[in-house]
Amino acid sequence: MTPYILILFYSRGGRTADLAEVLAEGVLSASGMEARLRTVPPLGGQPEDNDYLYCETADMVGAAGLAMGSPTRFGTMAAPLKHWWEQTTPQWLNGDLVDKPACVFTSTSTLHGGQEATLLSMMLPLLHHGLIIVGTPYSETVLHTTESGGSPYGPTHWDKDQRSLSRDEKTLAKAQGRRLARLAMALQT
Repeated sequence: MTPYILILFYSRGGRTADLAEVLAEGVLSASGMEARLRTVPPLGGQPEDNDYLYCETADMVGAAGLAMGSPTRFGTMAAPLKHWWEQTTPQWLNGDLVDKPACVFTSTSTLHGGQEATLLSMMLPLLHHGLIIVGTPYSETVLHTTESGGSPYGPTHWDKDQRSLSRDEKTLAKAQGRRLARLAMALQT
């Protein structure tokens, strides 16, 4: 079976899903790695119509690495994604994710909507599970000049007026996916 990166995300307006898709392109550009996009169900209601399967425990345990994305909700991840992680105690006890590489990404509707706080708070369950956090290094030169999203903590999108991902945001998300996949491959040998 070909190793894969699990791209786990929650998206209400579609922009976090857009980032997930571009990150998957980066994963696929790394030879020998697949991307598996999965979402989590919303809380307290009927499932939303979307094009993604809900994440199963086996998706997470079998992954060579993990990318996690969420819209920003008051400087932290959306409640459905946090709730999903709160159900992973058995995997935490088993150490199922220890030493796997992981990254985070987010989207906000305002420029100062808490992107970096969200990225940092999303790292917390990953660190508790023993994952290795992979950021976006400043060797990605776009990080020095972007006037839209992007952070050394992970790819971001500023959803000003419902706009699509900018070229810089796409470049950084693709680079992050490629880097995560390369590190996952290196850790598997």
